[in-house]
Formats: sequence, C-alpha cells, structure tokens
Amino acid sequence: MPAIDDDAARGDRLARARDYEERFSGNIAPSERPCVHLPARIGWMNDPNGFSYYRDRYHLFYQYHPFETKWGPMYWGHAVSDDLLHWEFLPTALAPDEPYDGGAGCFSGSALALPDGRHMLMYTGVADAGRKPDGTLAMRQVQCVAFGDGLDYRKYEGNPVIDETLLPEGASAEHFRDPKVWMEGDGSFRCVVGNLDESGSAQILQYKSRDGLHWAFDCVFARNDVQIGTMWECPDTFELDGVQVLLVSPQDMLPEGDEFMSGNGTLCLLGHRDDETGAFIAESRQAIDYGLDFYASQTMLSPDGRRILIAWMQNWDSISMGGRQPWFGQMTLPRELSVRGGRLCQWPVRELERARKNRVMHKDVRLEGELALEGVSGRVVDLSLTIRPADESEPYREFAIWFAQDEHFHSALVFRPAERMLKLNRKHSGLRRAIVYHRKCAVPDFDGTLDLRIVLDRYSVEVFVGNGERVLSMIVPTDQSADQITFFSDGRAVLNVEKYDIEANSVPGC
Repeated sequence: MPAIDDDAARGDRLARARDYEERFSGNIAPSERPCVHLPARIGWMNDPNGFSYYRDRYHLFYQYHPFETKWGPMYWGHAVSDDLLHWEFLPTALAPDEPYDGGAGCFSGSALALPDGRHMLMYTGVADAGRKPDGTLAMRQVQCVAFGDGLDYRKYEGNPVIDETLLPEGASAEHFRDPKVWMEGDGSFRCVVGNLDESGSAQILQYKSRDGLHWAFDCVFARNDVQIGTMWECPDTFELDGVQVLLVSPQDMLPEGDEFMSGNGTLCLLGHRDDETGAFIAESRQAIDYGLDFYASQTMLSPDGRRILIAWMQNWDSISMGGRQPWFGQMTLPRELSVRGGRLCQWPVRELERARKNRVMHKDVRLEGELALEGVSGRVVDLSLTIRPADESEPYREFAIWFAQDEHFHSALVFRPAERMLKLNRKHSGLRRAIVYHRKCAVPDFDGTLDLRIVLDRYSVEVFVGNGERVLSMIVPTDQSADQITFFSDGRAVLNVEKYDIEANSVPGC
C-alpha cells in the first residue's frame, strides 16, 4: 500500500480498508480458513487487541494490514462471536488516519465495556518523528482512545491521552506501547503500558485516571533489569486464584534451559502487589507457551467469571511461511486460565466440547512400532490420549504421534520418558525455508503416565500436557489432504485414545 501523506487521503483510509475487505474477502471459501480459530479476514494479522465482552457478544480486534499478506501500516480488524469459536467478521474498526497514528499506525491495545453503554478502545498511536543521527526513522508512540457501539468507533478529539509528558524520567518515548486498561471497583481506570528505560531494559508503567481521558503516571509496575529479553510487549495483569499474574511478550530473549527459547517469546510472572507502592513483586516465572508459534497474549474476564486468554499463533522468526493463502496469521484457541501448584495452567474453553461430534474410543491398545487406529484421522479433531508402559519394569524408550501425514509429509510430537522431554517438530511438514522447526519442553512431574490433549484445526496444532500445566502451539503448513494420524512406540506401551471431529464453522462470511 503506498504511503498516504496528505490529510484528505489519510482520512479515506478507513473507508478504503472497509471497501477492500468487503470486495475481496468473500472470495475465500470457508474451507480455506481454520474451523474454530480466528484468522485475518484478508491480508495480514498479528497481535490480538481489545478482547472483551460487549452487548452480549465476545469482541476481538487484531493488528491488521488488509491489503497484503505482510506487515504494513497497522489497522484494527474486528470480529465477534457468541461462543469464542465461530467468528463473524465486522468492518475494520480503526485506521491510521490521524497525525498521532498516521505513521506505523494503530498499534496494540485493549477494550472496556463502559457503564454508560459505550465500548472504549485504548491503543498505541505511532507517528514518524524525524530521523535519528544514524539516519534511521524515529517513532513517537502515544496512547489514544476511541469510543463506539460495537460496529463503528470514533477517536477521541483530545488524543493522545497519554504522551511523552507523562513519562517518568529516563523512559523512552519511542518504545512506549500496548496499553492494557481496566476499571477498579470504585469506577476509576488503570492501565499498564510497555516501555524501555534509559538503560534499554524493559519496564511496565502504570497509569491512573478518573474518567479514562485524563491520565496521570502512577508507578513503575514492574522492571526487567536486563534479565529476560529487551522490550516487554503486550503487558497484561490480573488477579487469579489469589495470585497476581503479569503476562508479557519479551523481544530478543536468550535461551534459559528448556524454559525459555531465543527470539521473541512469552513470559508469565506470578507474585503479588506491594500494598504501599502498588508495584508488582515477582515470586516465580515460566513460559506461557512452549511451542513454535505463540506471541502477544491478551486476556479478558468472561461474564461467568472465567479468565480467558488468546494469542497470536505465529512467530516473528517464521513469518516467511506466509503467502499460500490470501490471509496470513491466526489466533490460538481461547483458553481458560487457572493457577495451580504455583503454575499458570491453560485449557481449551469449555465451549469447544459442544462443537465435538463423532466420538471414537480405543482403550488399552498394545503399542509397539507403528500403528494407525480405525476412525482416528483428520485435520479438524480434538484428540485426548494416555500413554503408559506395558511393563513398568521395562518402560518404552520413545513415543510419537505423527499427524497431518501422508506419504511425503508429517508433523510430530515426540516424548522420551527417560529424559522427561516432549518435542513438537514440523521439520517434515513441507516447509521450504530453513526456519526454526522444533521446540521442546520438560515434563518434570511425569509419573509414568503421560496425558495429552491435542487440538488440530486445518493449519495448526495445540498440545495441552497433563491438566494444562504446559502447552505447545504450532502452525502446520501441510496441505489439507494430509490427514493421517499414526502412533509409534520404541518399546511396549499401552495407549488410550478418545477422538472427536470438530464441527465446521458455519458462520456466514467466516
């Protein structure tokens, strides 16, 4: 999309995006999209934004460049759902059409259903700010709000509501983004925003407001102190099961054992808030997801009190996989969160169970070598299984599941009990680029029986270990005709399998 410099042309950006997606997204058949995961309507998608419940429907916005299947000036795409699984696309909600967001665009943010009936969006506006001494383009990042009715949104005439004048000393005005906003019990507003300090280390800043429009700096909510990655993007904080949780997506992480991998990743901190300062005090940390494709998570509180998480099921290191469809990028399954045994645990939302059909059961299957089970195949399935040794005195050496499989390609999930290590691998999935193709995670609480729940949905797989203590997510690029599932054991094992098909998406336009 060419640059738009003059005010009149910039003002047409929202109308142009809506017209473009309306004219061209209808050419994509429902069978060419995921079944129960939200993809881009057309073009490019990254971070989830504004995940919220408003006027009896779930709303999810997303970073969006409708005109190409690659990153460009950021818009906010928009979709709604009654069940968190089947999504209906709505017209583009925000466009980069103001001086404060007309550069790189409308970056990530969040949303609130207000007591007065309006839907409030809070986002980062990114504008060009001249050239740095090295000749690269500088950015100015500010926080902005818009209000709407669930379909159309108008930006506040007083934007930006938080700019560089409200930064604490030494804080970067160029790396200052992704506000997560909420309301306190007294009706006041709070938000946390990602930032870099003068040393280049991540910090999370907290702001407060009485009306959501006039903000004041409150405190440095959390500091990285150059421990994990650089910039912490997409902060989200909430109390869950008596624990304060902070979720962030660090850039440029270094490996740390089997817990954190290099590159852009995810971090969950569990702790509490200081009663005097309001700052977050971390007591433990873990990865949110151990797979290849997971970033920029965001949560919401459902009407029935569940804390639900969703994330971009992609990775900046593997975006070269795009281009096979007229859309690129999709979200994870929404996941219910809990804190158990000092860990953040995740499980597919219970609504998925209502979308299952055609149950197939196999119990106490003796497994040694390769085995395909009758009725266990497909690319849109919910598969639960338990694997244990046939003889406790002689445990199997390796167990594997090959899925999205045909005579040429497959992806694999491999478990080695002696190492207590689970690996997700797409080396043989048909990729044509030498990108990262496997990730692994430790299963330290393994007691001889491994419980897995595997959700396949056309272009992805999500693996839930145990009761959701660990999750691995991955995009699967293999052609849809590759639908075989094969089990393998090096040594004698016993397998229980419960398999369901997932009902296809029947929402018009999705």
